[in-house]
Amino acid sequence: MKKEITIVGAGLVGSLCALYMLKRGYKVSIFERRKDLRSEIITAGKSINLALSKRGWTALEKVGVDKEVLKIAIPMYKRVMHDKQGNLSEQLYGNQGQAIYSVSRAGLNLLMMEMAEKKGASLYFNERCIDADLANGEAVFENANTQKTQRVPSDLLIGADGTFSVIRKEMVDKYNHEYNYNQIEHDYKELMIPSGEGGEYLLDKNALHIWPRGEFMVIALANLDGSFTCTLFAPKKGKNSFEVLNTKEEVEHYFTSIFPDFIAIVPNLYQQWNANPTSGLGIVRTYPWHVKDGSLLIGDAAHATVPFYGQGMNAGFEDCRILDELLDKHEDNLETCLEEYSKSRKPNGDGVQDLSMHNFVEMRDKTADPKFLLQKEIEKKFANLFPDKWVPLYSMVSFTNTPYSEAWKVGMKQEKLMQSIMSTPNIEQIWESDEIMERMCSLV
Repeated sequence: MKKEITIVGAGLVGSLCALYMLKRGYKVSIFERRKDLRSEIITAGKSINLALSKRGWTALEKVGVDKEVLKIAIPMYKRVMHDKQGNLSEQLYGNQGQAIYSVSRAGLNLLMMEMAEKKGASLYFNERCIDADLANGEAVFENANTQKTQRVPSDLLIGADGTFSVIRKEMVDKYNHEYNYNQIEHDYKELMIPSGEGGEYLLDKNALHIWPRGEFMVIALANLDGSFTCTLFAPKKGKNSFEVLNTKEEVEHYFTSIFPDFIAIVPNLYQQWNANPTSGLGIVRTYPWHVKDGSLLIGDAAHATVPFYGQGMNAGFEDCRILDELLDKHEDNLETCLEEYSKSRKPNGDGVQDLSMHNFVEMRDKTADPKFLLQKEIEKKFANLFPDKWVPLYSMVSFTNTPYSEAWKVGMKQEKLMQSIMSTPNIEQIWESDEIMERMCSLV
């Protein structure tokens, strides 16, 4: 008899998880509290463009949907940093030709839902989960339009319902699972750089653009229509914070004085500022991620993180792949599989969160620092000479499937070593020398 799977949440991870479960021959139903995105006009305002990298692509390839996703993705080969004077500096993400991919969240979500439905998933919208029997895989849903409720039994209930997961709350409240939500001191606001006349891109489309300014920054990722989805990250309170930027004059002065080349290509900045919400950012840690053989958490419901490594979606997609591999390993025995899933994925959920906060500091504070850029050049040269001894942290995270927890440990060791190298007198003049390369060899 087919296993019946109920997935709460039709977002990116819920839709991909459905594709994996369908491939196993399971019967899949997805319940989503929101309206059907396919019947809605998609508007900007509360989104950060996604950055697909190796582990996301690996998960998509395994269910055969990578080629369809590639059609709506734009490769980004480098970071481009914009200083206050409008000068640009560049940093390749990996080796020549290696890229992460900009993709619209709404566009990808629509595509993933449609593929899940075509493969046989049943999708139900406007259905809010109001109760669950987690040990037995049952959930109760209430329809937003009719207020009718229905109890849905299944062999496995999967909570793919995001940062504020109802399924996780049930686990915490009824089973006393560990839980911590830490909101950082920064919020974000989405802005848009429009395309130029004729739809041309006003910036290099094959790059992630960063305006690093210490405590705050703007990033921009290209869209297929010639526009860029941009995000301002700034403190909630204090000088140059969201708290004090209210009037047209304040907002325009802020951008003119701090991001002059940015405001020059955003003609309707204040209208966007008023129209788009300011949203918070936080990290969710919980454990375990399952209850017996009846339910589990996946994606942001289990390990919501901040967006500064572009790994939130990639980590959720990796959850789907690992879950599928464990079901193979344990021959679809749910109890054994879910136990190992929780234990093996939890350190990597913590790892991606540590990496994300580390990269936030790097992006906002260091990408404008010539010494930091030099450090990355030294690392790159050493990695090219001795690829068996050194894989840069960013490459490890973005261009391999190395577990996040392992990448984090290796990265911290590398950082300690590089601090020693960068303290070398006249490092700026001698960094390409055999002496420096030999010293790094001895320290690795």
